[in-house]
Amino acid sequence: MPWRKTQVLALEIYPSPNRPHYLNRLRADSFLIEEMRRYNQVSSFDEQPMPDLNSEAIDFRVASEFFKPIRKLTSHGLQSLKLTTGYQRRIVPTIGGVLLFGAARLKHFPDAWIQAGRFAGRDRRRILDSTEVRSYLPGAAEEVIAFLRKHMTREAVIGPVKRTGQWTFPVVAVREAIMNAIVHADYAQHGAPIRVALFDDRLEVENPGLLPFGLTIEDIRKGISKLRNRVIGRVFQELGLIEHWGSGIQRMTAACQERGLDAPQFEEIGTHFRVTLSARRRHTPAKNDRDQAILRALAASSEGGLSTSKIARRIGLSPRTARTRLASLVERGLVAEIGSGPQDPHRRYYLVSDAP
Repeated sequence: MPWRKTQVLALEIYPSPNRPHYLNRLRADSFLIEEMRRYNQVSSFDEQPMPDLNSEAIDFRVASEFFKPIRKLTSHGLQSLKLTTGYQRRIVPTIGGVLLFGAARLKHFPDAWIQAGRFAGRDRRRILDSTEVRSYLPGAAEEVIAFLRKHMTREAVIGPVKRTGQWTFPVVAVREAIMNAIVHADYAQHGAPIRVALFDDRLEVENPGLLPFGLTIEDIRKGISKLRNRVIGRVFQELGLIEHWGSGIQRMTAACQERGLDAPQFEEIGTHFRVTLSARRRHTPAKNDRDQAILRALAASSEGGLSTSKIARRIGLSPRTARTRLASLVERGLVAEIGSGPQDPHRRYYLVSDAP
């Protein structure tokens, strides 16, 4: 049809059950072709069965220890979490089950670990220290954070209650970046683990796998999420390691901006996804009235520590908002958290000076 003195050909392409398709002269590489095939399946990659293994491939003792603060884990619970599944009248582990709690998971997925390094200056020419975290995925992030704490600088800050120290990067943002990398990594790729690199001016967290098809960087900034690994995501959410799917990016961004730092940078590089946290301070962090109200409530309490629900009621916040502000205060060293995890009903918060 004619349009602005030229001819335009309009094509309408209907979805095909035999995707992916490509032009011979613009052929996708093998990684992208396999990713498109998985995207066309109903189940996620980590929900697929591993029929060559039996249910004993899952280390039930380890899985039970992780779930102990939440609930007692049973064989039925393994199936409901899709750590195991039925296959030809047998119960076999899923890919997600082996990735999370497999007794020999690195034999089947040799790149399912995290490499962390501290580099001198702003490039990778000289490495000062490194570690390889090969433990079970639900506990891996805290091991990486412990390594980073050894190398992040700590500056003194005069707070509303006392003089405290805070790390170069908000620990809330660091934890979210690492958790997102674990949950969204493409474990079908071979040749590269999750990598965490600390430089003088930034922190990079990189995982194998691009954003799921149809999702853009602008989408994830808005909190839109498509979970690549549903089993890992479901387990991490139940363990309290992540909150609602898609909320991590916004929480990471808020933590950085609250500190006066640049917003995190998100990039797709080759077949990998990278999050960069900058150490460059743009402005002086503004005081938050809600934080001040929480600190006053804790100081005035005759009960010592307070639960999230009590704090929320006393200062007129929703429990979710109170949790977010408390996480920020804990990260900044103003409030101490006592409890076994986010789902612990007996968890309490104290002023750092009053913590038992």
